[in-house]
Amino acid sequence: MTGSAAGGRRGPVRPARRPVRHPARGAARRSPQRTTALSGLAGLAATLLVAGPAAGVALAGPSPVPARLPAATTTQCTQEKTQYVAEAPPALTRLAAERAWRSATGAGVLVAVVDSGVDPGNAHLTSAVVPGVDLVGVAGDPAGRTDTAGHGTAVAGQIAARWRDDLGSGVVGLAPAATILPVRVYYADDDRAREQGVAPDATRMAAGIDAAVAAGARVVNVSMSTPNDTPALADAVRRATAAGALVVASAGNRNTSSDETDGPRYPAAYDGVLAVTAVDVDDRPAGDAIHGDHVDVAAPGTNVLTTFHAAGDCMLSGEGTSTSFATAYVSAAAALLAERYPEETPAQWAYRLEVTAARAQPAERDDMVGWGVVRPDAALEFVDDGTAPGPVSPVHGRAAAQAADVRTVDVSPREDPLAGARAGAVWWGIGGTAVVLLAALAARVAGRRRRG
Repeated sequence: MTGSAAGGRRGPVRPARRPVRHPARGAARRSPQRTTALSGLAGLAATLLVAGPAAGVALAGPSPVPARLPAATTTQCTQEKTQYVAEAPPALTRLAAERAWRSATGAGVLVAVVDSGVDPGNAHLTSAVVPGVDLVGVAGDPAGRTDTAGHGTAVAGQIAARWRDDLGSGVVGLAPAATILPVRVYYADDDRAREQGVAPDATRMAAGIDAAVAAGARVVNVSMSTPNDTPALADAVRRATAAGALVVASAGNRNTSSDETDGPRYPAAYDGVLAVTAVDVDDRPAGDAIHGDHVDVAAPGTNVLTTFHAAGDCMLSGEGTSTSFATAYVSAAAALLAERYPEETPAQWAYRLEVTAARAQPAERDDMVGWGVVRPDAALEFVDDGTAPGPVSPVHGRAAAQAADVRTVDVSPREDPLAGARAGAVWWGIGGTAVVLLAALAARVAGRRRRG
């Protein structure tokens, strides 16, 4: 259940938007209906699946295909031509961002993006990105501020893109005052990168989580997954949780895995991780996403308007859904909570997002969307008094009413061992009552005769 925040504490409000001006010289403004990603953008709209029993090897299945809009387009997003989109990201309306910003904008919260790096050359990210870590060591800034694939830059923009109305752009992140820590853990997602050992792998992903926590990140975004339960990855998650950081990870994409069956993906399935799946434009479960009992929450994962390399804005994941992008929005929501409630634990932030998520049955989760589609504004206002239906509160445990709901009650008919005795007693009672009534009637008749 929701209510006013304890103590009535108010976070910073959304900064005033600057008036829209003409784009900077050399930049072109485009409508989101006229933009799509180039095929050269490796894995940009897909959750990267690390598979195979051998450590430090390649992804499962074919390389992810780029996101494209369903309608035919005449203009593509290219790194050679900077362009800006005047409209705001459509997901922000669905996530009630304006209401959430009345309480928090992510100020003072360090969010690690464990991914392909982040390009601070994008105008939305120049002031948002701090020096990070590069664990790949190939053609990159040692501080992680290089992004050959473009995936990490897109994710970072969803989280903390700054307003640039002066460039004619409507793009902004859900946590527009958060700080991005780039942790580069792969160079590219293709056969050559796999041969050279610079494609995504679980061991480097684990090292990236450790590096993020060592740098002080409160939220760690991992828009990657593997079907393999890897000890090094599990240990990294445990260390992150113990250090007070919330790991937010994608539940997995079906169309980028050789194993298309639903089931656990890691690190999403580890205890303490907030596992995110994607929903479509109507907030329905996405067929492209992996589902299962590891799924905790869902968020928009299609038609994602965000940052594109150093080349402005681009609409991504137009034809399908991507849990990578859904994960980024949930990480941004967690950053809002970390600012608003810095004294709470990662488990409490995750609980706020789960218990306030939109779902048909408040007391029930399912394997398609977990506890439902996140509502950052409701999570910020939620007061945990132990009575809310749904997930178990990390502070109060399961409420008595919830415990009663989940107990199994046997309603099948049972034989009553005293049924015969009870039936006999009933008949004796009826017989005795009849005798008394007859006696009383007879006495009354006899009295009338004497008076007559």
